[in-house]
Amino acid sequence: MRTRTIVVAIAVTLAAALAGCSSSDDDTDAKPTPKPTASSEPSVDVSAAEKAVGIPSEPTGVKRAQLLRALAAANPGIVKYEDKAIDAARNQCSAINGGSAKVDWAASQRFSYKDVTTTEAQGKQINEALKGLGFCKA
Repeated sequence: MRTRTIVVAIAVTLAAALAGCSSSDDDTDAKPTPKPTASSEPSVDVSAAEKAVGIPSEPTGVKRAQLLRALAAANPGIVKYEDKAIDAARNQCSAINGGSAKVDWAASQRFSYKDVTTTEAQGKQINEALKGLGFCKA
């Protein structure tokens, strides 16, 4: 009886020891990495960052309508997706304000999306419209 008790005690001890030493491929034993919280991330003023690279604020009301009309005059298809056209116009200002060497080509690329294709000649018209409206003054 005493031998049986000793064997059971040793078996339980070995099982507990082996369970603690088991290895696996998962990272359950790895130290968890802390996730950044909202308060630990730096605050960035997007409008200031956009202005720094020559991107104007998003137009509203009458200015938005004027911009969409000017863009439609260059290529009616681009205003089918109004929000995309506005974003493209704002981003195109960074090329215009930055003095890009291929500003007309950049406009043709920026205003070609989904089922809309814009030529480089239309890109030139877009750039002239953006300058004429004074839209790209950040």
